[in-house]
Amino acid sequence: MNHFCTITSFSHLYKVYALHQSLVNTCEENFQLHVLLLDGEFSETQKESLQFYKTAHLQSEYLTPVLNKYNGDKLRWSLKPVFLCSLLNKIEKVVYIDNDIAFFDSVDFLFQELETHAVLLTPHRYSFSPNKEQYWLENNLKFGLYNAGFVAVNQNAKSVLEWWAAACLYRCEKNFWHGLYDDQKYLDLFPIIEPSAKILEHKGCNVAGWNIENCPRSIIEKQTLAGGFPIVFIHFNHFTIRLILEGNDELLKPFWQQYFNCLKGYKNSIKESDFYQPLSFTDKLRIKFWNLINR
Repeated sequence: MNHFCTITSFSHLYKVYALHQSLVNTCEENFQLHVLLLDGEFSETQKESLQFYKTAHLQSEYLTPVLNKYNGDKLRWSLKPVFLCSLLNKIEKVVYIDNDIAFFDSVDFLFQELETHAVLLTPHRYSFSPNKEQYWLENNLKFGLYNAGFVAVNQNAKSVLEWWAAACLYRCEKNFWHGLYDDQKYLDLFPIIEPSAKILEHKGCNVAGWNIENCPRSIIEKQTLAGGFPIVFIHFNHFTIRLILEGNDELLKPFWQQYFNCLKGYKNSIKESDFYQPLSFTDKLRIKFWNLINR
């Protein structure tokens, strides 16, 4: 059986159900989605492939210190390595995904990769040109090389996960001066700490708005590709959704519509506009500044 996990608040539970449905639609092997629910209550009668946990179910020396130090998003981010370590006490391999991810093709090959690699990571694949739009180059250095919305591990990853938990307990914050970006920037050190870590070459994994340039969308024989690879899963964060809704990532629109319709099945009051976040004034100024000085 293939195992996946995610962490959520009760208010975002509808995203978890949509994530689960995408796995039902695409998994060739039996699977189970393990969900750490940080607030609210869940039904005791669960689907076989969907299992809920509270923090009381976790076992880690870092659990109590993290619970005492953080709340909200910082708690959710800092509990990723704690939850993964707890799951590895009873299963051999597990894939963590953020709850705003949806699958569109089989991900079973990842578990084959975990036969020989302790950790799998997906690069952000930001643009990195030093000659134009250098804010993307800087994003690699500020936000991290790898996206923390996906981390796949096997039991040999326990030591690096414990290090990650300790690092998040040290500081889970956005602090560019100190080279920190919440839980995510720490992933840059994973391939050094755990030499068997693998950086996935499959560009159809963790497709998002930020990698549109390095993973250009195309259609070949009626199949939509990202960087020449079939789309396996898409990270529908606000930036990805904004590009789609503004018409700047047109080939992902059918995937968004499928995902949005699924979300509405679990929360019929939602509207597309609920997910649209325009660029902040600060972001607009930063981009304009870089474009002006680097013409």
